[in-house]
Amino acid sequence: MSVLWPWVLLLWLLVPLLIGVYVWMLRRRRKFAVRFSSLSLIREAMPKRARWRQHLPFALFLLGLMGVITAVSRPVAEIEVPLSRTTIILALDVSRSMCATDVAPNRLTVAQEAMLSFINNEAEGTRMGLVAFAGFAELVVPPTNDKEQLIEAVQNFTTSLGTAIGSATLKAIDAIAEVNEAVAPSGVNLRLGGDETAVLPPDTVLYQPDIIVLLTDGANSRGPHPLDAAQQAADRGVRVYTIGFGTTNPTEMTCTREQLGGDIFNDFGGGFGRFGGGFGGGFGGGGAPRRFLVLDEPTLQGVAEMTGGEYYRAESAEQLFEVFKELPTQIVLQKERTEISFIFVALGGLLMAVAVILSLKWNRFP
Repeated sequence: MSVLWPWVLLLWLLVPLLIGVYVWMLRRRRKFAVRFSSLSLIREAMPKRARWRQHLPFALFLLGLMGVITAVSRPVAEIEVPLSRTTIILALDVSRSMCATDVAPNRLTVAQEAMLSFINNEAEGTRMGLVAFAGFAELVVPPTNDKEQLIEAVQNFTTSLGTAIGSATLKAIDAIAEVNEAVAPSGVNLRLGGDETAVLPPDTVLYQPDIIVLLTDGANSRGPHPLDAAQQAADRGVRVYTIGFGTTNPTEMTCTREQLGGDIFNDFGGGFGRFGGGFGGGFGGGGAPRRFLVLDEPTLQGVAEMTGGEYYRAESAEQLFEVFKELPTQIVLQKERTEISFIFVALGGLLMAVAVILSLKWNRFP
């Protein structure tokens, strides 16, 4: 604890001065008492009480006075509070392989349910955003604390072709940059002297409270390399937590009508469906071409390690739900200087009030 006006504490010198006055008054009262002819009569007239009760009100008054003086000096204390600007970006792979049924009913459905549980359990006021990625990455919901908007967006995800993990990371960085001035947008060179090969010393990296949670079941097939994108996140102090989802033995791919994207009629070189919409037509139980990219765990581990995050592996619905439970909920606590004068005012006033009450009660004659 420290004080903003330390010179006010000089008023504490009044305490020994008041003690001296108090002792002088007690001695003076004894001198007057000896002038009476019979001390025994005086003692009989005075109320019976212990010596400590005689001095307690004055002691409480002094403590209360010290509390009030301390309050006037404006004491401040450092307390740890969660950063209000914490932002979590959830980046979900909605490539067609997420319709694989090796995790029943399919990977995308389980991932949606796990995300919905995470959103519902997150503390009120936490800003969250959603990025969906397949052949390209799209910011579906900018950072917001509106849970209903987030839930509706997750429920309406549809699939498309391709897997652009690097693009998703960059899109998430840009979303964070919109709400956190300390984070530069992707593409801005933060390397020392503009040297692309230079690396920022580890002790100069100040981690932001914001994180990116990236879930995928495959390997990057389009856009920037994930490690190049991860380097931009690392330069900005943004942690990336990666989740590899699905088994190593995927079976058929079955999408619901809601999960089919608008590019279902296009071949692998075709266009892209919108992640927040699309149409199902009669493809509710249909299967897309069985073409899987093996999960690239080394790259996902490298992304997490490079940015100070963590890599998780989930092969079942239960494991995925456990992963989301382990994700950090309060990312960073900051020490905030808070004035606590009101505590000393309340304590000082209470002690002085008790002193007055006890003095009136114990020193009155019956």
